[in-house]
Amino acid sequence: MRPTSRKTGRRVRRRRSASAVAACAALLLLLPQAAAEARAERGTPGSAGLGDPLFPLSGNGGYTVLHTTLDLRWQAPRTAFPAVATIDMSADQALSRFNLDFAGNTLGRVLVDGRPVTAVRDGDELVVTPSGTLRRGRVFRVRVEYTADPTLMRHRDDAIEDYGWIPTPDGTVVYPQPNGTQLLFPANDHPSVRSPMTVRISAPDDVRAVAAGTLAERVPDGPGRTRWTYHSPTPVAGQLVQFAVGRYDVLESDGPGGVRLRDAVPPGLVAATAANRALTAGHLDWLTARLGAYPFDTYGLLVADTDLAVALETQTLSLVPGAELTGDRVAAERTMVHELAHHWFGNDVGIATWSDLWLSEGHARFYERLYSEEHGGDRFEDRMRDAYRQHDVWRRDFGAPAAPTEPALFKRMRYDGSALVLYALREEVGEAVFADIERRFLSCFRGRGASTRDYVGVASTAAGRDLAPFLDAWLYGTTTPPMPGHPDWTTDPLPPAGTAAARVAGDPAGA
Repeated sequence: MRPTSRKTGRRVRRRRSASAVAACAALLLLLPQAAAEARAERGTPGSAGLGDPLFPLSGNGGYTVLHTTLDLRWQAPRTAFPAVATIDMSADQALSRFNLDFAGNTLGRVLVDGRPVTAVRDGDELVVTPSGTLRRGRVFRVRVEYTADPTLMRHRDDAIEDYGWIPTPDGTVVYPQPNGTQLLFPANDHPSVRSPMTVRISAPDDVRAVAAGTLAERVPDGPGRTRWTYHSPTPVAGQLVQFAVGRYDVLESDGPGGVRLRDAVPPGLVAATAANRALTAGHLDWLTARLGAYPFDTYGLLVADTDLAVALETQTLSLVPGAELTGDRVAAERTMVHELAHHWFGNDVGIATWSDLWLSEGHARFYERLYSEEHGGDRFEDRMRDAYRQHDVWRRDFGAPAAPTEPALFKRMRYDGSALVLYALREEVGEAVFADIERRFLSCFRGRGASTRDYVGVASTAAGRDLAPFLDAWLYGTTTPPMPGHPDWTTDPLPPAGTAAARVAGDPAGA
């Protein structure tokens, strides 16, 4: 080793000293970051809601639902029964605790990755505290054991119908919309949240279990019982879940484009509904020609022996009251086309918030009315002129199409009032551009949620000009804009608030 001079040694010491100072400075800069990381590793609670303007506590934050499995041991009509919900999740943050939406029913044990944990009810929230922090990115499994109450229903002024568990003479169907999933099982109950689902139902041999998706297994489950397993591999939002128990004949056939058709019908209604149910294949052809391929593998009708006033677009198995399918063909087709159209608008392309409901209901009503005109129903333009006449009243009492007031969600504004927006857009840009907007929107957002701004953006791109000023006036304005191409159309004078004219509820021809 060659000896170092004194001068060289001083330079080395100075460099070492400078390096030490720099290292200390860097360490001091890193300390707050390290402290923040340590706090994050200790975990913070997931939010108790997603902040929806109309349903602030619907949904929950801090995790992503990967898959939901239900195990239901049905007993008899209006009789409580054992149930288990198993939910696979991924932590979006380091979680010290998290919430599920869960109302009514009787809570049993809650386990996380097989270990019992603390879980308490706070209104309609189930607050779960695991034994330790769930680190960000961790996949974990929550098991909630409970006793399901098939008499549990609710009614809201902004809903069309009682919702939750809907009794039938020999069993039940479910009507989860708007936020009724939490009455059925613990869930992340918001329309923007969706996941694949498996439903296993054990039931006595004298009834049949039916659910959305595909029947994967039917096996004995002890003396006098059968267990039915259905898979929905395509993610489904809670408000679109369907499962039922009762006496049903399941009628299957091959539909257009390889779609498997499946209807579940009470035996006493099979013959009476046959003629109208046979129209489904034609409805698929008609909608596919306008909107593109049907987005699922299976479609059919669950014919409900209930006094429900409305149908519901539960995914791949639309719930339709028997009375809707035993009468006039034109009325039946309006309902059937409405619920089927939802499988493009609302089911495949979901809504980002409840304020975006006009995208779902407006489109379903638009295509329902258009189909009906072509198949013996009312003239579409006449119905739109009627809606235009009442639009200012609806705006005042129920909010503009994309700005509903509480409680005024499921009202005529979200149906004919929102179809009128689409009619105005078609009049403004022409039929060819409008058709392009519809297909682009469905293609861009297939399999996920979309907002009103998303639709306005797609419309502007397809039209080659900014349509935001035009659409914003229709969607958010306090008064109804002039109808393109119809300068003679006028709105009714506003009656006093609270009069009968101002309290028009939702049209029962399909929810």
